[in-house]
Parts: sequence; C-alpha cells; structure tokens
Amino acid sequence: MEAIRIFLAYAAHKSFTVFQMDVKTVFMHGSLKEDVYVCQPEGFIDADHPSHVYKLKKALYGLKQAPRAWYGELSTFLLQNNFFKGTIDPTLFIRRFHHDILVVQVYVDDIIFGSTHP
Repeated sequence: MEAIRIFLAYAAHKSFTVFQMDVKTVFMHGSLKEDVYVCQPEGFIDADHPSHVYKLKKALYGLKQAPRAWYGELSTFLLQNNFFKGTIDPTLFIRRFHHDILVVQVYVDDIIFGSTHP
C-alpha cells in the first residue's frame, strides 16, 4: 500500500495522467509453477471415481498460488515489452519514450498506470 502512495505522490508531482484498472479475471490466467491438485467440487463428484482429484492447468481464484502466478505472467509481458522492473519495488515497472515516461504499479489484481504523455 505504501508503494501506491509513493506512486500517486510522484504522479501528482510530475502532473501525470493516472488510470486505474481492476482485472476481474486476473487469477484465471496465471500459469502454475508447481503441480496443484484439488478435490472434486461438491455436487460434481464423479460417481464412478469419487476419490479422484483434479490437477489444475491454470490458477483458480482463491488459490494461494494465484497472485504469484498472475504477477509472473504480467511481469514477463511487461519486461518483454521494454519495461524495466523497479530495483526497490518489484511491482513497479517503468518504460521511457524519449522525454516521456510510463509508470505501471501492480497491486494484487489492480494496475495503476500513469504517463507524462496522455
């Protein structure tokens, strides 16, 4: 939360145009780094195999690995698109365009971004 306050203070100081985005399906897009198994959901238990479990291919909402998986996907995308990760705050990404700057701050499923060039 402190990182967001600093971001907003810097944005106000530099007269950035600031936007906020809440990604509703954020935790459904992250790839998992380890194998995760879940039991069959109540009401959907296979009568022939009631003790079987599911191996997840993607992160699910509420899974403790979901925020890390989402951050990994987003971080990889931003770095591949010429953003630099903040040295002190790894949730801060910066991209420079000549005399302009685009700053992206990630907080769980929220993305706040601002630029000197609207």
